[in-house]
Amino acid sequence: MTIICGVDEAGRGPIAGPVFAAAVILHPHHTIPNLKDSKKISRAKREIIYDDIRENALDFAFAMVSSREIDQINILQASLLAMKKAIMALKMRPNKIYVDGIYCPEIPDVQIQAIVKGDQLIKEISAASIIAKVERDRYMLKLDEQYPEYEFRRHMGYPTKLHLELIKKYGIKDFYRKSYKPVASLID
Repeated sequence: MTIICGVDEAGRGPIAGPVFAAAVILHPHHTIPNLKDSKKISRAKREIIYDDIRENALDFAFAMVSSREIDQINILQASLLAMKKAIMALKMRPNKIYVDGIYCPEIPDVQIQAIVKGDQLIKEISAASIIAKVERDRYMLKLDEQYPEYEFRRHMGYPTKLHLELIKKYGIKDFYRKSYKPVASLID
């Protein structure tokens, strides 16, 4: 039996917080409705689909790489590292892995393939996209509770005009990606 795993990340673009990745092996006899790219689903609907994936997937795992590590190794390498961590955290060993995008983490002894727009084409990648996005959003909402002055609930760490104004007002904390231009330009 071919065990297919889908892998995707969430949080490459934000200037704050970690990047997350998820790996999902769906159950071949349980269809999860409305699986598609997490960015094309409302937050409320993502939560419902997330619960369905958690309850009915054969296996899933997620991992994150911190903003400090992102600054040290760059966002591409950090994304690949998060993906590798998520795959290695699976209890089942897949024999085929599909990754969203054009780059794959190095995983020994398994067939792995990058697929452009894979989160729209492969249901396992769509599921991984949803797990990674929900986990990252939950992380950012916890950060919002700890640092309400930064209003993460409103921008989730993305470099919006409001967010940049709040950084100027309250300063650059450890959870910021200091290698990202919008933050680096404020460091002086």
